[in-house]
Formats: sequence, C-alpha cells, structure tokens
Amino acid sequence: MNIEALVQAFRVAAEDTVQPYFVEDEQAVEYLNEAENEAALRMRLLHESSDADVCEIDVAAGTAVYALHASLFELTHTAFRLDGATERTPVTLVSTDWLDQKLPCWRDEQDTPRYAVQLETSIRLVPKPNAAGTLLLEGYRLPLVPMEDGTAHDSPEIHPAHHRYLVEWALYRAYSVPDTEVQDVDRAAAALERFTRYFGERPDANLRRITREDVTHHNVSHLI
Repeated sequence: MNIEALVQAFRVAAEDTVQPYFVEDEQAVEYLNEAENEAALRMRLLHESSDADVCEIDVAAGTAVYALHASLFELTHTAFRLDGATERTPVTLVSTDWLDQKLPCWRDEQDTPRYAVQLETSIRLVPKPNAAGTLLLEGYRLPLVPMEDGTAHDSPEIHPAHHRYLVEWALYRAYSVPDTEVQDVDRAAAALERFTRYFGERPDANLRRITREDVTHHNVSHLI
C-alpha cells in the first residue's frame, strides 16, 4: 500500500470520508509515518548491513566518541578496520560499569578498539583509537525517509504484509487529540490495543539500555 491508499484506509476506518475532514491529509500522513516508526522499533522490522551512510563511520586517531546514524537504535554487529587493512577486528559492546570493573584505566588507553559503549545517539570506542580506520556497524533501524504522497518515498519500507496494521496507530492518534470532534478515548484505546497486539509492546529505555549492556550475550554473538 502506498501512502494514498493508507490515508484512504484510515478515512474509512475513522468514518472521516467527507470533506471538510476532521483529520487533514497532512496530519493523517504524519500519524502513518509515526506508525511505521513504532512498528519498526517494536518488531525490529528493518535491519541494515549494507548502507555505508548508516553502517560505516570514519574513525580518527585520538577520537573516541562518534555520532550514530539517527535511524539506528539497536546494534547487532560492531567491528573496527584499520585504514589499509582488509580484515576487521571485532568490537564488543559493554557498559561503563563493566569497563570500570575489568579495565580500570580504560579512559586513558590508546590502542586498536576492542570494546564500545553505545549511548542513545553516539558510540564510544575503547581503547581510544591510536590510528585511523572505519567503524563497521550492522543493526536495526527506523525508516530512513518519511512517506510523502507523490514522491519516490510514498510507501512504507516495512514489508507489505504489515501495512494495513499501521492504520491502527493513526486511529489511536486521531482519537486521542483532546478537544476535537473526533476525540474518543475508548476507540483510541481499542486501536492502540490492536496495534500493540500485532506489533508488540514498545521497549522502554531501561530495557534497551540493559539489552545493549548484556556483556555475556555480546561475548557469544555480538548482539545487543
């Protein structure tokens, strides 16, 4: 389904098919873009391993902290490759608490990175790199470009099998807006329940932090 079809499906479900609409097209598109982001996050639907803009970060000697691509939210592989080298060195994701316990002087060391700490929007290499190279990443991400009617990005990136369920989030958002003719707390709750039943619960910040700092798990497979 493209964005036009999704908006139409939303209008039918919301019984908002006659102009002037209670929910304008622009607002409906915003809700549906939110829906795809939520779906990708909850179900880990989009895994990236080949887009250099997302998966490769130029590393400079002496610099430890680098911004992650805005779409990445969970890393499944991290490695470092020195400039001129053909092989990568695995980098294990750990927490600062783990580093403090196992490598008390980690903040002052410079060498080929063997560990990394993933923060919300950045990643910190440990030891601090002593030579230039490339940080190589793979992981789950959000859609790269919002849907927009009449453009090359007018359809969801997620699999078509999931498209129709995005409407439930749009209904939830529309029914939740206070002081409008379309507000309906019960219908909002029902739509959110249907969306959650299909895509799962949203992982909270603590769960995401604990997951990416699970050292034992990383040592086995480099997943977070």
